[in-house]
Amino acid sequence: MSVQERKERERASREHLIVATARELAEQQGWDAVTTRRLAERIEYSQPVLYSHFRGKREIIGAVALQGATEMAAAVRAATSAAHGPRARVAALARAYLDFAERNPAVYDAIFQLDGGLAYAQEDTPEPLKDAFAALMETLAEVAGGVHPGLFTETFWAALHGLASLTRAGRLPPAEAEQRLELLVSRLATT
Repeated sequence: MSVQERKERERASREHLIVATARELAEQQGWDAVTTRRLAERIEYSQPVLYSHFRGKREIIGAVALQGATEMAAAVRAATSAAHGPRARVAALARAYLDFAERNPAVYDAIFQLDGGLAYAQEDTPEPLKDAFAALMETLAEVAGGVHPGLFTETFWAALHGLASLTRAGRLPPAEAEQRLELLVSRLATT
């Protein structure tokens, strides 16, 4: 292995450590607790080393968002591949999405609530974000009826995001979560 390859591997390892540490800290204490100083202390590198990877917290949030989008797409695809029939796939998609949001609140915020400097719904949208949307559309296109699959997916996703956000904020009683999910699927996922 060349010196250059070793340096690149070490750099990738440090970058992974920074993102994983930011994510862990955000999940434990919220994004306000994630500062470059605190991250530098936790990963045992100086702040200039951290800044050699990311220009600041905004880029770190973006990196967590991209990682999270990849994980969410994988979770949705795994859930839908195990379901049989279009309606069952939509229900599995909705459950997987809401479960992801509940299990990973800081990551979910990085993807959908915080400014990570990422472009959404544009030509320069990063691939992990496009793929997360595609993971939803793969299943939702089956039940879109006469509606354009992209528009249908945006609308269904907006409803899921609302359920996830309002439930987490304590604005929707958790006891009826399954009923809300069933209502959403039964009203929109018609075949």
